[in-house]
Amino acid sequence: MTEVYLRRLSRWQAEQQRAAVADVHVTAYRGEAGAEYRDRQGFLDRFEQHVQRLGFDMMVADAGGLVGCAYGFRVERTGEWWSDFRGELPTDIEELTASGRTFLLAELMVLPAHRRNGVATLMGERLLARLDTDLVVAAVDLERPEGEEDSDGGGRPANAAQATVRAWGWSKLGLLAPHSPSAVREVWIRRPLR
Repeated sequence: MTEVYLRRLSRWQAEQQRAAVADVHVTAYRGEAGAEYRDRQGFLDRFEQHVQRLGFDMMVADAGGLVGCAYGFRVERTGEWWSDFRGELPTDIEELTASGRTFLLAELMVLPAHRRNGVATLMGERLLARLDTDLVVAAVDLERPEGEEDSDGGGRPANAAQATVRAWGWSKLGLLAPHSPSAVREVWIRRPLR
């Protein structure tokens, strides 16, 4: 296996690397055949917005080319991010969001050839290590990629993102359920160690 180097990108560097990051996204999340252009363009549109968000921070894994990426930003104090949360949001979560102390891990992706080598964990640790926040959240898709085994032993679908946040010791908070039933995601949280 080729040695992998981690590096933090500034907002400007992230914008300069957007094509390479989009390539990683398309390869890491291969969808239905023929959807690569739509998937790539959709990611680029989101990435353009994300890179402008308050507190944007990004870590990449490089092995002679990008093989992974993790990035995120602070959740807006308005609490808009939580508008599709099912059920009642705990008061402390509302307070941390309103105080600007919540960070969203927006993307974590690793090329298939570099998975199960600790790359995602290292990127996640380095990205989150210097955060000055009291809560980190991530929204994880519920569906299991085609061909992936049920790995949680509970008879329910598990995907790589669910397995990763579970292995990192994060806690499941609930569900985000926007208008489209196919877009329901689990919300996982972590309170940084001080």
